[in-house]
Amino acid sequence: MHGPSSPPFKVAVVWRGDAQARVEARPESSRFVVVFAALGRHGIAAEPAVWVEGQADLLRAQLMVMDAVLVWVNPVTEETGAGRAALDAVLREVAEAGILVSAHPDVIDRMGTKEVLYRTREMGWGSETYLYRSHAALAAEFPSRVFKEPRVLKRSRGNGGIGVWKVERGTGADVFVQEARDRSLRTVPLDAFLAERASDFAAGGTLVDQPFQARHLEGMVRCYVSGTRVVGFGAQYVTALAPPEHGRAPPRLYSGPDDERFQRLRGLMEADWIPQMTALLGLKPDDLPVVWDADFLLGPKDTAGEDTHVLCEINASSVFPIPDEAPDALAATTMRRLAEARVRWTSRRS
Repeated sequence: MHGPSSPPFKVAVVWRGDAQARVEARPESSRFVVVFAALGRHGIAAEPAVWVEGQADLLRAQLMVMDAVLVWVNPVTEETGAGRAALDAVLREVAEAGILVSAHPDVIDRMGTKEVLYRTREMGWGSETYLYRSHAALAAEFPSRVFKEPRVLKRSRGNGGIGVWKVERGTGADVFVQEARDRSLRTVPLDAFLAERASDFAAGGTLVDQPFQARHLEGMVRCYVSGTRVVGFGAQYVTALAPPEHGRAPPRLYSGPDDERFQRLRGLMEADWIPQMTALLGLKPDDLPVVWDADFLLGPKDTAGEDTHVLCEINASSVFPIPDEAPDALAATTMRRLAEARVRWTSRRS
């Protein structure tokens, strides 16, 4: 992979923690041990780089001597609600210095927020999706839609069910509202629920509005991708927006890219949907993260009796755990991009 005089590439693996976690971080004891091992098998020297809120200078100094930075940091923490604006500022500086960052914050902004559901709504994975950029637009447009059919509202940023609500018409002016995070169910006047949503538009936030998928209890398929190639699947029954009497979902079951159950989905992703998405979002194939995933619910069957798939989320900022096949795939993608960058750099110098 390298010539005799080529030094190994240096890669930092970034995740969130506190000061003690940063000091004690070791590849062999981290939850990313399989990622470190895969990078090592591909001739890449990888080290931990724990992001500690308030220690931007420390992280910046570490990352600036790397060839690449691979990041696993959620957009919002479930425990404290902390975002990652300070981290993103560091990552943008690092990328400007010519260091590969995956996923780059600008790429996450385009594909890893719920707005991607609106921007790709005309694709084969799309549904009747709306985007509210202001509370006034939500108040004016949402009532007629929810009185027609159950809808799902999603904040532009979030994870773990944070900021996701199923809203269904009740009696009179009431609606039934279920929160995905804890499955709590309440009856509330629609005007009161809409008033609660005013804070979601602070600091440029938006809300995405999708139809509730009636087949959601039949399961969700998570399609794992490295760059532009599918590298595995995760199958799981979803109960986040199920009636409270349903039990919690069993663990996700992982499989490799050749799982025969999902070859039609794999073909659609690689041949059609990923190229269409990158074009719509103004991205290049090598802008896509070294590992990301797309979550699909089952839509109505088509005229041939085949299942359709409806996109409900893309995860681009912190995709883990992953199928057994994924670590070597993401390491190979990282290695290819770094090797190509080194060739371009060498060509410019010669």
